[in-house]
Amino acid sequence: MFSLNNVLYFQVGLGTLANIFLLFFYTVIILCHRSKPMDLISCQLTFVHIMMFLTGGDIWLTDLFESLNIENDFKCKATFYINRVMRGLSICITCLLSVFQAVTISPNTSLLAKFKHKLKKYMIFSFFYFWSFNLSFSSNRIFYVGAYTNMSETNQLKVTKYCSLFPMNYIIRGLILTMTTSRDVFLVGVMLTTSAYMVIILFRHQRQCKHLHSNSHLRASPEKRATQIILLLVVFFVVMYWVDFIISSTSVLLWMYDPVILTVQKFVMNAYPTITPLIQISSDNRMIITLKNMQKICHQIF
Repeated sequence: MFSLNNVLYFQVGLGTLANIFLLFFYTVIILCHRSKPMDLISCQLTFVHIMMFLTGGDIWLTDLFESLNIENDFKCKATFYINRVMRGLSICITCLLSVFQAVTISPNTSLLAKFKHKLKKYMIFSFFYFWSFNLSFSSNRIFYVGAYTNMSETNQLKVTKYCSLFPMNYIIRGLILTMTTSRDVFLVGVMLTTSAYMVIILFRHQRQCKHLHSNSHLRASPEKRATQIILLLVVFFVVMYWVDFIISSTSVLLWMYDPVILTVQKFVMNAYPTITPLIQISSDNRMIITLKNMQKICHQIF
């Protein structure tokens, strides 16, 4: 169990540092350079992932609240609520990323082509809707989470060192699970649909290129490379999200959380926000150039 926690701490540290670097990079690009619409979405997703790490367990923000002598009940409600909002935003913004990339690479003859010139406008509306929806959607969790006490250990479902879920009747538990499942199934369905659409476009593009050029002269365009990265992220997200969802849903329905299972669930939940910035950093030429320039500066200084 101790080694599992060490792996979890390493994962959280790596993911947080990678996302902070990515957030700084996208902020500079958006404020000082000509940014792409996808940069705004990636910047938002990076911020969401940082907040997920800060509120995702017994470390970081909870330790800050403890140093400020904030009572456990408020600490639990605040961190659990923020974490649930961020998890909802993560799936929403990942879905948005997939949809917008599908629109970006769609042929000019397709129905989606008319939305290309209005992407930024729709993006702002989407952000506003997603934040409003998830802030209200997760508000019910405030009433069913609080500080863990040994006095009523048998009635509480311990989810972190200090926090637990309070008992709720089967109707409310089933209603919350149904609403959450409906949201996730819809968004994952949209992601898989747009992913299939992008795969078809890439396949057609590759087939056309083979007719026009020899294989030795084929080179991946920036749009194709970006699409492949997003497809990879979407597939990885869907797998990790549903593994996490199955574990958490089963635990809540059975009202039983094994400490090892809880640690594994946290590791699975943190896998996507840890891997995403590493893939983006290694695949974005702008970041690779920035890192090389930083390396040269460091060599000159030292």
